[in-house]
Amino acid sequence: PSLPSLRTMFRHLVFNTLGRRLTPAALTAHVTPSFSLSRRTLQPAVALYSTRPLPVQADSLIDIGTRRIFNEDHDLFREMCRRFAQEEVKPHHERWEEEGQISRECWLKAGENGMLGITVPEQYGGSGGDVLFANIVWEELAYANCSGPGFSLHSDIVCPYILHYGTEEQKARILPKLCSGEWIGAIAMSEPAAGSDLAGVKSQAVKKGDKYILNGSKTFITNGQMSDVVIVVAKTDPSKGAHGVSLFLVERGMPGFERGRNLKKMGLKAQDTSELFFDNVELPATALLGEENKGFYYLMQELPQERLLIAGIAVANAEAMFEITRTYVKDRHAFGKPLLNNQVIRHQLADAKTDLAVGRAFYDQCLELHNEKRLDSATASMVKMWMSDLQSKTADLCVQLHGGYGYCWETEVCKAYVDARVQRIYGGTNEIMKELIARDL
Repeated sequence: PSLPSLRTMFRHLVFNTLGRRLTPAALTAHVTPSFSLSRRTLQPAVALYSTRPLPVQADSLIDIGTRRIFNEDHDLFREMCRRFAQEEVKPHHERWEEEGQISRECWLKAGENGMLGITVPEQYGGSGGDVLFANIVWEELAYANCSGPGFSLHSDIVCPYILHYGTEEQKARILPKLCSGEWIGAIAMSEPAAGSDLAGVKSQAVKKGDKYILNGSKTFITNGQMSDVVIVVAKTDPSKGAHGVSLFLVERGMPGFERGRNLKKMGLKAQDTSELFFDNVELPATALLGEENKGFYYLMQELPQERLLIAGIAVANAEAMFEITRTYVKDRHAFGKPLLNNQVIRHQLADAKTDLAVGRAFYDQCLELHNEKRLDSATASMVKMWMSDLQSKTADLCVQLHGGYGYCWETEVCKAYVDARVQRIYGGTNEIMKELIARDL
């Protein structure tokens, strides 16, 4: 058909009788057999005829119902996640900050509400959703300024490794427990002498008969104190360097597996971050995740999602802090007038809002690429670096505009400021991100 007739067809297809925008899959089901239209063909049409505003066009950057990559089903799920954050997380977060970890009950409630393991297929206890739905959980906790729950690492870093590289037995036994919140997952990469340099890990798993003997230590491990299963990165053939790395599933209670300190950190105070020790831990051959010596390859395959996740949390939290600060400078008076009446403050916020608009557009493009399995390592590195820098920049401005109150712990922007700092470190430091981007020049 001609381009005009295609446009006419899309106009009729994009909206059903209830006025709801259809997904590309639903659109494909409505296309007559004479047309052969792929998801890639239909997706631009869906976005083209979406009436959803950009966040910067809404009353608030965090309003529900914005952003063309989402539809009404996403909005309903977002409303549920926002209620969960406000009712089940926010009221307890201060206590969890003092205790250094969140409650098991919160994990179980998240599982009951379908907020864990969203991209895991239903046959393994998940929701079978896409990364757009998973992203909503990341964003809503960031909007609520609640950094304690390690749901994103558990669901969108640990679960994918098991789903993509695990045996059927491993998937059937472990994933349902992770999706329900009965078990908590962690991944142990960093060591006292090896952070961003994953090829430099010293932990070793030596094969003896039908078992592996694991020795070594890890540090800065999110969910480390509470975890029931940990994906451990260890050398199985040190002579091969990065090509001699393997992944193992180490479970709570295995002899020789011990937890060290719950580290006292600058920020993320409600998130347990631990040292882990492995002293002659006997692992059955069935504890190997994927193939022996393929661990570094698996890590490189999964790191783009981890970096996208960090970026998503970064831009969402920056947007939330912007809104809190915008309200504050409207209400706060100095020298007989609202702070917002000062041109220098208006211009600072104008710059900040523009930065956030650009950042949000880039992030949403990367999220859409990843949902289509087209996000490459260099682009993921760009979005992680840019958004984590932007988060710190925005948090710093928000603290400054709050004055002395911004330096007090009970103020949201103070917590956001210290939480933002680590975003430029984990998932690969931003200096490493620049090198990865430069390799693609």
